[in-house]
Amino acid sequence: MATAREERKAQLQEKLVLAAETRIAAAGAGSLRARDLAADAGCAVGAIYNAFDDLNAIVMAVNGRTFRRLGAQVEAAVAGAQDAPPVDRLIVMSEAYLDFASDNSRLWRALFDLELPDDANVPEWYRAALAQLFSHIAGPVAELFPEQGAEDQALTVRALFSSVHGIVLLGLENRISGVPPAEIRRMIALVLSHLS
Repeated sequence: MATAREERKAQLQEKLVLAAETRIAAAGAGSLRARDLAADAGCAVGAIYNAFDDLNAIVMAVNGRTFRRLGAQVEAAVAGAQDAPPVDRLIVMSEAYLDFASDNSRLWRALFDLELPDDANVPEWYRAALAQLFSHIAGPVAELFPEQGAEDQALTVRALFSSVHGIVLLGLENRISGVPPAEIRRMIALVLSHLS
């Protein structure tokens, strides 16, 4: 059973994460300031560092929530397409990814903009959220490439995710090297359709 102190800490952590999520959604992770979060959560600045090691840890907690929401959106999108061919399911998932990125652009960007000193500092729950997202891609990949071993299939999953992510990122940012935003869906479908 949690002590009163542990309960207060958990409540403050939740307030800080919700406040950070609101601020990131409005202005991006780079705009996060301890003083603003303290005001939003109704605590002293020092109390933030009793609840979390640093602001990066708060962004990680927000990112964990964002990964779960993204995964739920992808899962919901593909739920009605379970009998579709694997490439079609990958396209449905990619479109759900694009929609999430478009609708939650700053929270989505925060997933990839957080700099960590090394891989060892990534919490297990964060890795699990990312693995859950990749698991949606793994099923169709296994159907498309049954001859691949587990290691190659995992690499293929990451390659497909990276490809779609790059198309979405460059397209949404309207970079000269990207496709115009109105053509992102078509480009994703063109790339993925060559898998079969």
